[in-house]
Amino acid sequence: MATSLKIDALNLKGRVQHLASQRRRSPHWIMLEAIQQYVEREEARESFKQEGLASWAAYQETGRHLTGQEVRTWLNTWGTEDERAVPECRK
Repeated sequence: MATSLKIDALNLKGRVQHLASQRRRSPHWIMLEAIQQYVEREEARESFKQEGLASWAAYQETGRHLTGQEVRTWLNTWGTEDERAVPECRK
């Protein structure tokens, strides 16, 4: 897919060219890398949001949960000799 970008905001074109020169990359490579990182970050953000919404829906349906303190207590055992299993959810 061939796409063109018009870059002129805040001398962005010059900044991209300067960065490309510093990194010994082409401006095209810099722009592709930036777009790829942005898309990956936004996909991860959307996935996190959807996971949260699904968790909220499950809680509303079942009422099963852990308190914040229960989770903190459990997480504080990670990496210790007394590492504990996930606590049981309760209503």
